[in-house]
Amino acid sequence: MRLMALMFDAAPTTSPIPLQQSAEFEATLRHIGRTPLRLQDGRLVLRRKFGPLQVNMLTRAHCESIPRDLNGIVLIAPDSPICNLPALPLTSPATVAELDLSPDLKTLHANLKGKWRNRLRHAQSHHLRITRQNMPTNCDHWILKAEQAQQRRLKYCHWPAALTSAFAQINTGDAKLFTAHYGSDIVAGLLVLRHGSVATYHIGHTSTAGRIVSAQTLLLWSAITWAQSKGIARMDLGVIDTETSAGLARFKLGTGAQTRKLGGTWLWHRALSPITGLGRIDRGMMM
Repeated sequence: MRLMALMFDAAPTTSPIPLQQSAEFEATLRHIGRTPLRLQDGRLVLRRKFGPLQVNMLTRAHCESIPRDLNGIVLIAPDSPICNLPALPLTSPATVAELDLSPDLKTLHANLKGKWRNRLRHAQSHHLRITRQNMPTNCDHWILKAEQAQQRRLKYCHWPAALTSAFAQINTGDAKLFTAHYGSDIVAGLLVLRHGSVATYHIGHTSTAGRIVSAQTLLLWSAITWAQSKGIARMDLGVIDTETSAGLARFKLGTGAQTRKLGGTWLWHRALSPITGLGRIDRGMMM
């Protein structure tokens, strides 16, 4: 394997926080004309208007309390389980996979699951060429087009191409594209977004040829080794679903990542404030 570093990278300095609460995400939203609100306690609120209705969203935030001075509906998706919010529970918690990058590279490699390590060896035996570069800011880049096509095919929602491009444009050097080349062909790509001392797995796509040579495994290992070398504390591999996306879940957990449950989704409005016991309506589903 030949790893081509196409730029110099600076080490992060801020404490680990989720992408959705980061200064980089806030700057991206402002760059595209959205106006998020940064509360005095540091939490980032996304705001949307649907006609006269104001909707506020706190995603992956610490939610020991509800910012009651917000107008309209408040949707709260805490970063950790919580079951006593004075709000209406809507959906049960998702689970994320997180990889601690504080161990040295030898330990990280030893922590790989056996099958994952075998696929990594398999990829390395094919002498793939791995490149790393800043993500180009054009919305018609192949990995963004592949992601949009997959969203339509599998009927799920992720970032639109314009938002990913804006992140790359406004946060210079923080959107890293890892690409696997087999001969003259691109067979896989992996896009990682860096925010403070966290690197988030954002998009990954592999061709049929790439799957045969386990290219995505080598790309993720390349991203892990790069992040660890830059002093990044944690890699957020995103939500895992062992029922609908079991293969992807096994792939992420094969890195040695640990699972962590989030806090579900809650709805609050000041009209609900007089109603006591809202947080106990279905406590079981939020734990």
